[in-house]
Amino acid sequence: MRIPGLLVLAVGNPSRGDDALGPLFLERLGELRERGGDWDGVELLTDFQLQIEHAVDLEGRSLALFVDASISCPPPYQLTRLRAARDTSYTSHALTPAAVLHVYEQVNRVPSPPAFQLAIRGERFELGEPLGPAAEANLAAALEFAGRLLARRDAESWARWEALP
Repeated sequence: MRIPGLLVLAVGNPSRGDDALGPLFLERLGELRERGGDWDGVELLTDFQLQIEHAVDLEGRSLALFVDASISCPPPYQLTRLRAARDTSYTSHALTPAAVLHVYEQVNRVPSPPAFQLAIRGERFELGEPLGPAAEANLAAALEFAGRLLARRDAESWARWEALP
């Protein structure tokens, strides 16, 4: 079985307002996939939070995109190149993307695949809240940007778009 080259891994809790941005991003990408297009080599994966086990999902990949809501990134979204790093999140529960890359490198004894984080700006994260209108607009912008990312699935191209709104 051939492992898709690009892993899009989105995290978030759909029950916590704008924290649903990651899972909704993936859900809408899935809808686009159903309509057709060049999706060969792309795998979509979602979870509530990143875990040590997600390092296994990176095996055999040529590129990874982590997607999550962020209260600190500028609206509507921000693309950032990731580097493996052992950070304060390094426990058996709820890791940062950098910590997942670090676990990958520790387990496999090779560099992690090139990875980026697409942070989508959110503002309301209370339990039971719906997605806010600003977050919905930011999600739409991030999905449009994702079309450009998916058209050029290589780290060099993605690095040129880093920090561009």
